[in-house]
This record gives sequence, C-alpha cells and structure tokens, in this order.
Amino acid sequence: MTDANENPKLQDDPGSNTVKDPADWVSGDDPMTGAQASYLKTLSEEAGQPDMFSADLSKAEASKRIDALKGDAGL
Repeated sequence: MTDANENPKLQDDPGSNTVKDPADWVSGDDPMTGAQASYLKTLSEEAGQPDMFSADLSKAEASKRIDALKGDAGL
C-alpha cells in the first residue's frame, strides 16, 4: 500500500499534477468547445471587448482569453 506522499491523487495539494498551461494541453489545438464559445462570447460582451471572441479559436486560445477576461473582471 502506498501513502499520500507517493500517490499524488491522495495528496492535499498535488501541485502541478492538476494544473496545466493551455499551451501544454494534448487537445489544445482542437476547436474550442461549445461551452467555451458560449462563455467567451458572454464574457467578451459583458467586458465591452467583443473582439476577444472569434469563432475559430482553439481550445487553448479560448481558455487563455477566458482567463484574461475573468482577470479583468476580477472573477
């Protein structure tokens, strides 16, 4: 049996195991999901930055733009 120090799933804070930069995503070049498109569209309109939305973004780029808009809005 392994203890929490050996198994990142059992650690309170597994660190980098749970957070990846969108640039490192295996599927980052895939088209953004419908949920991302909807959320990005709403955030960009509410932030008064409609140019932040583009229908042809990848998953990774959409995630980065969502994070940027959320940061600007203090979310």
